[in-house]
Amino acid sequence: MGSGSWSTDVYDAADRYRRTTGTSAFAYSDSGASTVHKALDPKGVALRESRDSDEHPESVAIAVLFDVTGSMGSVPRVLQQKLPKLLGLLLRKGYAQDPQILFGAIGDATCDRAPLQIGQFESDNRLDDNLGRFLLEGGGGGQMTESYELALYFMARHTSIDCYEKRGRRGYLFIIGDEHAYPRVKPAEVRKVIGDRLGEAIDLRAIVDEVRRTWDTYYILPAGSSYAGNTTILDFWRDLLGQNVIALDDLDAVCETIALTVGLGEDRIDLDEGLADLDEIGSAAAGTVGKALARIGGDRAPAATGATPTDLAGPVSVERL
Repeated sequence: MGSGSWSTDVYDAADRYRRTTGTSAFAYSDSGASTVHKALDPKGVALRESRDSDEHPESVAIAVLFDVTGSMGSVPRVLQQKLPKLLGLLLRKGYAQDPQILFGAIGDATCDRAPLQIGQFESDNRLDDNLGRFLLEGGGGGQMTESYELALYFMARHTSIDCYEKRGRRGYLFIIGDEHAYPRVKPAEVRKVIGDRLGEAIDLRAIVDEVRRTWDTYYILPAGSSYAGNTTILDFWRDLLGQNVIALDDLDAVCETIALTVGLGEDRIDLDEGLADLDEIGSAAAGTVGKALARIGGDRAPAATGATPTDLAGPVSVERL
């Protein structure tokens, strides 16, 4: 996947049509759907792939997975509205050569009808279409815990990305949420939701280590969520991801935060340059993003490209941050 090119004009035309006709950008969910859309169902999926092509020879895989339980249900609506700014920064400002973006949604495998939804890697306006297919269930277990570990398992074992496999450069994985993960990947849930058969449970830290071999992994805790600013949640994820935990004061700044994080990781900008770009495009998010990324953008080392990996289960050969 990942063919085609993003057009803001096409997005704007679709947005005008929806407004004129009173159609929701999330028509699948808002029409009363109660099951995962077949295009986003992870069960039986061998791989979600980000591949190079003549059109996009230097693909950069970017995955954005968002919690859709409880107060987090507004996140995909914000992402949909801000897609032009995200793609505009990545493309027009050259933060990534050929970005290919996958969207996914996370629920609770203990109680939700849609505990995991995973789209395709896309480079064009099918990104907007994919967002519109998500089921915004709004459930969750109510115990400050959701099935992030199930999503991490999928990303570790059911994605294949050329930026890593051909060039030894990890993709970017952003998890937007406000709760803990469960302590283990459970075989029964994996079999039910994804279809794999596991002989035993996988410890959370083990699956985090596995996914980070291929993906630079970030956790974003945004304002407006039930546990925004909660130090227990932040410390939980910092223990797993170190400095790659971002406390965001404004949910509306999430797309700009993602774009600048990618630009920093690709060594296309420093933080000051990225904030100047936000001012140039008229974004009001510079202050929020600057504060959120100071820890990442201020002390990062230059990007380094390792040799093309010969063993995807071996040690990571790339250190971006």
